[in-house]
Amino acid sequence: MKPSGGPSWRPDPSSGVSIDFVEAGELTFEVAQAGEGDHLALMLHGFPELHFSWRHQIPLLAEMGYRVWAPNLRGYGGTSRPKGVRNYAMDKLTGDVEALIAASGAKKVTLLAHDWGAIIAWAFAITRKTALERLVVMNVPHPKCAMREIKRWHQRKKSWYIYFFQLPVLPEAMLARKGGDAVGELIASTSCNKERLGPQIQAVYSDASIRPGARTAMVNYYRALARHRDTLDMGDFRVEVPTLMVWGEEDVAIHIKCTEGTEDWVTDLTLKRFPGVSHWVQQDAPDRVNAILQQWLPSA
Repeated sequence: MKPSGGPSWRPDPSSGVSIDFVEAGELTFEVAQAGEGDHLALMLHGFPELHFSWRHQIPLLAEMGYRVWAPNLRGYGGTSRPKGVRNYAMDKLTGDVEALIAASGAKKVTLLAHDWGAIIAWAFAITRKTALERLVVMNVPHPKCAMREIKRWHQRKKSWYIYFFQLPVLPEAMLARKGGDAVGELIASTSCNKERLGPQIQAVYSDASIRPGARTAMVNYYRALARHRDTLDMGDFRVEVPTLMVWGEEDVAIHIKCTEGTEDWVTDLTLKRFPGVSHWVQQDAPDRVNAILQQWLPSA
């Protein structure tokens, strides 16, 4: 499938990051790349972001010896935008990860992910579609912990938007407010360090959201989550790969109790909680996130 336009942002040439288009599976992905070698660090972004959300981490991982690929997920930025809710179900999303790994030709893979990217990453690690060296997830719980907490009022009231996103038209209209600026403002307004998410940063996200079909694609992730629950067999839900969970404690969407009990499902778990940091943890506190990545991840 053809890409959905040009690059969603232009990295500073001094960063060592380039934007390339990669054919993987049936789609074309807009991928931020840096570094080289046989050990791939694959970085999955969340809603309503882009691979731009990893701008502080990509150069670090390249310096550590990883070949870094941070794709825009299907429907985002310049990546192909298939139509229909069914195309955003979990089997399709984990299939994209598998296709990207195959396209990279890497011999080893470390998967890093935030928000919706982390939902996909948990599923990918659980189903063991491709062997991983390590897994890093940020501000999204293991699915079993999420299933437990969504039954409780403290999480259900935080998850109101998931139910809202099941409606037709209205969610897209909300994201289209102020000429699309609502998307960038959503991220900044729920951050704990708004100075890191100024107008120029917000504009990258907002500009990508006004591309034809982009808002519907973003919302379709949530619609597919509700309507197509059983497209992937999650087996015993266990994660056998060493896992780092990074968590900004001031998350407006996910209660901190969602981290409890993760060790029941993850054999080798490291949990790092950051007080005074929001859901947008790798953008809100990039120095702290980079420090823990540098400490926990081995050099490639």
